[in-house]
Parts: sequence; C-alpha cells; structure tokens
Amino acid sequence: MANGSFAYKKPDACAFVIFGVTGDLTHRLVMPALYNLAASNMLPEKFCVVGITRQEMSGDELRNDLLKGLRKYATRPVEDEVATRLLQCVSAIEADPKKPDSFDRLKERLEKLESNRETGGNRLFYLATPPNAFAPIAEQLGRVGLLKQESDEHPWRRLVVEKPFGTDLASAKMLNDKLLKIMDEHQIYRIDHYLGKETVQNILVLRFANGMFEPIWNRHYIDHVQITVGEKLGIGTRGSFYDATGALRDMVPNHLFQLLSLVAMEPPAKFDAHTVRSEKAEVLAAVQTQSEAEALKNSVRGQYVAGTVGDTQLPDYRKTEDVKPDSVTETYAALKLTIDNWRWAGVPFYLRTGKALGQKRTEVAIKFRQAPFAMFSCTPVESLAENYLVISIEPIQGITLQFNTKVPGPTIHTEGVEMKFNYKDYFKAEPATGYETLIYDCMIGDNILFQRADSVEAGWKAVQPFIDAWKKAGANGLQTYQAGSEGPTVAADLLTRDGRSWRKLGQ
Repeated sequence: MANGSFAYKKPDACAFVIFGVTGDLTHRLVMPALYNLAASNMLPEKFCVVGITRQEMSGDELRNDLLKGLRKYATRPVEDEVATRLLQCVSAIEADPKKPDSFDRLKERLEKLESNRETGGNRLFYLATPPNAFAPIAEQLGRVGLLKQESDEHPWRRLVVEKPFGTDLASAKMLNDKLLKIMDEHQIYRIDHYLGKETVQNILVLRFANGMFEPIWNRHYIDHVQITVGEKLGIGTRGSFYDATGALRDMVPNHLFQLLSLVAMEPPAKFDAHTVRSEKAEVLAAVQTQSEAEALKNSVRGQYVAGTVGDTQLPDYRKTEDVKPDSVTETYAALKLTIDNWRWAGVPFYLRTGKALGQKRTEVAIKFRQAPFAMFSCTPVESLAENYLVISIEPIQGITLQFNTKVPGPTIHTEGVEMKFNYKDYFKAEPATGYETLIYDCMIGDNILFQRADSVEAGWKAVQPFIDAWKKAGANGLQTYQAGSEGPTVAADLLTRDGRSWRKLGQ
C-alpha cells in the first residue's frame, strides 16, 4: 500500500467492471481495497465501477449492499465522504454468460457509461467469480469486442482472473489457451493476493538491494529452505469447494510457489515485468519433476480430526457440512522439492501448508550451513543456535536473523540471539487488505506481481505427480492430526531423515 510521503502516478481514467459484485470476495477484499485507494487519493480522476449482476438490481440496491459490506470488512474506519465519493461511481448492469444476448446489452450500456464518465474506453474487467465462470465470461466479452485492444497504448483492455488457475496441469493449459485466443498475455492479470503483501514484495528488495545477502544466496552457504503457510481456521462453510480441492491444489501451485520463485529466482537484469516474470518462470521450470514413487516418498498429507484451536472447538473434517463422510481430501500437505540448477543443486526446499493448525503462520526460513566449530570444542554442538534468516509474512510482517554470540563472563559460552525488523515498528502504514497494490498495478498496467501463463503451467507440472500419486493411493498414507496441533507427526520424517527439523510454528 502506498506511503503518503511518496508521489505515485495517477492511474488512467477507466471503467472497473466487477463480475461477482455481490459475492464474498468483492465485499471482503475488492471494495475495501478500492476504498483504501480512494482514501489515499490513488484512484483515477475519471472513474466508474460497474457491478455485473445475474439478476436485475438497481444502482441504489447495489450501492447499499456494497456500503454494508464495506462497513463490515473495511480495514480502517470508514469516512462517509470517501465512501460516498467511491459509491457514487457505482452502476449495476445485468449480464450472464448463459444468456449471450445479455453481453450485447452490456456492451451498449457500458459504452454509454464510458461516454458519460469520460473514461476514454479504458476497461478493467475483474472476475471475482467461481473458476468455472472464467472462460465463459471471457469468451462472451471477447465475442462482443469488449476486450479488443487496437494498440499497446490507449484505450487499453485488461482482465483480472482470481485463483485457482485450473485444478491440474491439463485444466490450467486449457484455461490459458482459451484466454490467449481472446486477448494477449500482457492484458491478462492472474491475481494472487499473497503478492500484495509488503513482506512478500520485500523479498526482492532484501535479496537484490543488499550486497550482504546476494553473495551467500546459494548452495555454498544455504543448507535448506522452509516455506510455511499455516492457518488456524478450519474449512468453515466451504465444505463442497474444499473437499473437491484440498490443501495441495488450494495453496501450493499459487501461494507457496510464488514465495519459492521469489526466494530462488536468478537476479533479473532489469526490474521490469517481463524480466522479473521470466526469471520466476525459469526457476519454477527448474523444479525437479518427480516420479509418482518419488512424490509419495517426498510428501506427507494429512486430514484434521476434532480438536481445539484457541478457544474454538472444531469437529472432524469428515463431519463438516458438505464434506463426504469417507473423504480422503487432505487438509495438510508437506513436500520436499529440489531445483535443478547451478545455484540450488543439493539444497532441499521443504513446503508445508495446513488448516486447523495451532498457529497462524506464513514465513520463509532460510537455514544457513553450520559454521566449523572446532575452536568451540568445549561448547556442546547442540547448544549452538541455528543460523536462520526468517521472512515473516503473517500474522507479523518482518525479518529476523538468528545467530550466535558470546554470553558475558570470563569463559566462552555461546547463546543464540536474534536481530528483528518489524514493519509496524518502522513504518506507519494504514491497515490494508493486500489487494490495494495489486489493483493499483492493474490500473497502471504494471504486471510485475502477476503470474504469466508459463509460470502457472510450470507450477502445476511440478505438483502433478503428487496429485496423481495421492489419487491412486486413496486412503493409504493419509495421516490424521488433531485440530490445534502442528500437523501430522510423521511430517517431521521429511526432514529428520535428512538430519534436519521443521521450525516450530510458534517460534
């Protein structure tokens, strides 16, 4: 999110068209993000929001609905003046891809709105819909010419697609093929809200703007990398979606692989969208494709049973509404991956994600190799602290460096200490949703934080062996873990057999 002490480019005048405007995503994230941009004076001068509804709805009804959601989900106090300024830009138009002629009417009404609002024909279409609607909506928009862009300049046409981008490699390729028949790659913004988080973006700055880190960011100095996305929440009311998806599909090819690519990519020659995204795609393509046997050996999947998370009692996953009573869908996934390139040869990347865990924690932990300790032979090796650089993303945003130092006194005794940087201690940033930066970048045409088709497909290619192996294994190998724990106890084996261990979620 922008800091008020810096000058930011005002986006071009445009129409912001939201499919799924009455849905949960729009209420929880998109509208609060637009409000925060409006409060920071970072929306275009000439601007309109067009909410696409499947049933007829008046503009007043939609504005009242969005205001109610804004008051519920805003990340900061809602000022009436700012909310009014934003909501008076909102119009409602009925359209449904199952009724193709409704898109002809949509085009006619949108063009009138663009003329009245003087938006210059620039259009940003946001698909805040279930994934099965992505292609049908895009195809109808393409059919009526609403996505047609004559040049790379003006008027521009852009399409924002929410995750998941497919459910496996074949479906991801199919979706990409359909979208790329309608528009060019640079017009497509595959959004992942994790990349809107300040600490995630700071990985690039940490690596490439500090001469102390880049020389040691390789297999000679780094022992292994742990990437963790742990959630305290169960699946709540998302039973039917989650039971058809699972932790692996839901989190690994997008969130965790985005973090992996930022940590592992080669230094880009330039800090522009094409160069950065090419380096990210290249490192994802270098993730070793495992056989199904290797995938089973190098993974753990689990499903939570009843337990207490904080003050909340959660039932067995299988007893949750809309979940099959004999479900083998995983709510926890841990993988060991390797990257086949010069920088990372021999350095394992351990990924884990799970629901209903004891702690909410998203972090990247870089474990450095043990220093020679012959000179400290009088000190037990186990008392030497491990050297970690930990990039914390949730719930606290910050960076911690763990190292050894001497305990005061006449004899040599060492103790592990930490140097910590927390964002909130240094920067006075307004609370944000994580979507502000991404929506702003969509409007200014900067797609550096958005996935390209080749990155999406490379991610699915790397996880496809795990999908296939787990499907064939069925219930065999599916572990259980108590809600409120750190996950299946056997997940430790992924690391202990290599002489390593997971960081505790509460560290």
